[in-house]
Amino acid sequence: MVVIRLARGGAKKRPFYNIVAADSRNRRDGRFIERVGFYNPVASGNAQSLVVNTERLAYWQQNGAQLSPTVARLVKQAAKSAA
Repeated sequence: MVVIRLARGGAKKRPFYNIVAADSRNRRDGRFIERVGFYNPVASGNAQSLVVNTERLAYWQQNGAQLSPTVARLVKQAAKSAA
């Protein structure tokens, strides 16, 4: 099954997450199919903290991909800020 989830990157104590479409059997930070966006929880100043490619997200959902609970919350947050 394909799942849209967060893959952690960044330095120690400075997390950075890529929002990726990946096979559910792969490791969290392992191989993924496509990068759909990113989330930077420690963004400061005018740096973007959340970017989601909604077109590609919709494509993956139409093809049966499931959103992780955290990604679902972030997508809802991104839609709210875009409106």
